[in-house]
Amino acid sequence: MADLIQLLPDAIANQIAAGEVIQRPASVVKELVENSIDAGSTSVKLVVKDAGKTLIQVIDNGCGMSETDARMSFERHATSKIRKAEDLFAIRTMGFRGEALASVAAVAQVEMRTRRQTDELGARLVIEDSEVKAQEACQCSNGTAISVKNLFYNVPARRNFLKSNTVEMRHIMDEFQRIAIANPDIFFSLHHNNAEVFHLPASNLRQRLIGLFGTAANKKLVPVSEETEIMKLWGFIGKPEFAKKTRGEQYFFVNNRFIKSSYLNHAISSAYEDLLPADSYPLYVIFIDIDPARIDINVHPTKQEIKFEDERLVYNYLKVAVRHSLGQYSIMPALDFDSNTNFARTPRPVSPVKQKDTVRSASSQNSGPAAGSGPTPRQQRAENLKHWESLYEGLDEADGKEEVAPAAPPQTQPLTLESNWNEEEALSGELHTGSEPPRKEPYQVHGSYIVSQIKSGVLLLDQQAAHERILYERYLDLLRQQKGSTQQQLFPRTLTLSPMDAALLREIIEPINLLGFDLQEFGANTFVINGVPAELAGKKDETAIIESLLEQYKGNLELKLGVQENIARSMARSAATKRGQLLTPQEMQTLIDKLFACEAPYKSPTGRNCFITFDLEDLAKRFEA
Repeated sequence: MADLIQLLPDAIANQIAAGEVIQRPASVVKELVENSIDAGSTSVKLVVKDAGKTLIQVIDNGCGMSETDARMSFERHATSKIRKAEDLFAIRTMGFRGEALASVAAVAQVEMRTRRQTDELGARLVIEDSEVKAQEACQCSNGTAISVKNLFYNVPARRNFLKSNTVEMRHIMDEFQRIAIANPDIFFSLHHNNAEVFHLPASNLRQRLIGLFGTAANKKLVPVSEETEIMKLWGFIGKPEFAKKTRGEQYFFVNNRFIKSSYLNHAISSAYEDLLPADSYPLYVIFIDIDPARIDINVHPTKQEIKFEDERLVYNYLKVAVRHSLGQYSIMPALDFDSNTNFARTPRPVSPVKQKDTVRSASSQNSGPAAGSGPTPRQQRAENLKHWESLYEGLDEADGKEEVAPAAPPQTQPLTLESNWNEEEALSGELHTGSEPPRKEPYQVHGSYIVSQIKSGVLLLDQQAAHERILYERYLDLLRQQKGSTQQQLFPRTLTLSPMDAALLREIIEPINLLGFDLQEFGANTFVINGVPAELAGKKDETAIIESLLEQYKGNLELKLGVQENIARSMARSAATKRGQLLTPQEMQTLIDKLFACEAPYKSPTGRNCFITFDLEDLAKRFEA
């Protein structure tokens, strides 16, 4: 019987290796730009066409290569970064495996032009499918310029798995941002389809972050700096009030290499404990300098996962450093043994529901015989008895056959869900002093859920999920009919975004305007809001709505939704009433009526249940012994 095991041809082996290193156009960007940094470049220009599917070009002014080195750089496991196994534990460069260029050349058409400063002529190489098509001397600037064309042209299955241009460009910009943040002393520029997206002069870290995230980022940043014998930690964290509902502005760098670590992310979250809601994520850019011998970066081909010799120690240092900065810059109360502790405690924020209950109790106490002194024990017992009697009120008349409460008349005005709660009237005792509302009228629980009596039992409705479903179907219908009503602003507002968000808004500004917005580009990543949808006029902050819409839209890009579905879903989540917002009984009933007028009232656009029901028989069984 013939032998079965044989060596794979180099072309096939390179394509297999490329599958680990080159996953999408952003992977090519990462490898090429990191090579430019390792070459000592002070200027790096990235040019992209069709989100990298047609062209990815990186031009630098680094040390360049000789003709022999240029040819060797495309061989597998050819590298100048290490010489022996021990070098793996002293790596300070970005690359070291010697796989990147070989992997790129296996799945694309590559042209390289490179020249050392001491050479009169440079070298030009053309490689396709791991095969050298041309190698010759040429005139070129010192440094290296690499063009990668038609990525995955010879692997159709891989090319078909690439996402839309918007998604792929998003990944490219993410990689570009990470490298630009880690190297603020290098000039970077990014051009997409002949338009400059980023122009980042060499600067310090704060200025680099402002260049990437927009001028508004300056007021969000709080510096962090700690140094010990084992490690040095520095960077910036964001103030709690600027935290976002989606991830995206969280960066860890170990020895200037971007890494992903859920463990270290938990350390940051713990430092922000009691300062942020559970579903909010703060901005942070943290650099950790540590002896390379104490870490292992040879864990994954992408080199974004590392192992620490003592992970718990790094966790504790990071948590303490962040909490120290939050306290030092008066973001959170600091422990000071010399101060009077009676004045050092900051009261916890009170939720709207608890505040309402507090106001009720305050007004009832103020209406007693002596404001501030409280009721006597006899008065308290009488008051308790009165409450118990009201609980059993009407049971004699009940015959067990309940009818459905009549539906509210059709609403001709759009649903606003604005509460009529007036704190001043409540404090004066003018509100909530009458009798309890009818039993069949819906009521709110914890400012988040609505309870309504139905013929078969009880309906429990999630007010935010229900409103998202209502708005989603409404906005989707407006996009399809292309007619949204606009309320023009008396004083137009301007909105300045980061270059990344501005590029995204340019792509979707037309369908957003179909919803009723009147947005116009003003230049320099700034937009003018001339009008808003009629139902949002005067009710919500327009700039916050658009910023939230963009965050939601970015989070939905991987879901393979159409542009209209994505915008409708994002807009619904941004404009919907949130948990904790108090509603009047009329608003609750309107919400219920509009929900059950939807085509699909059962689920919110994100898949949450809009309501659940409890049958009377099931409720009765729960009370059985």
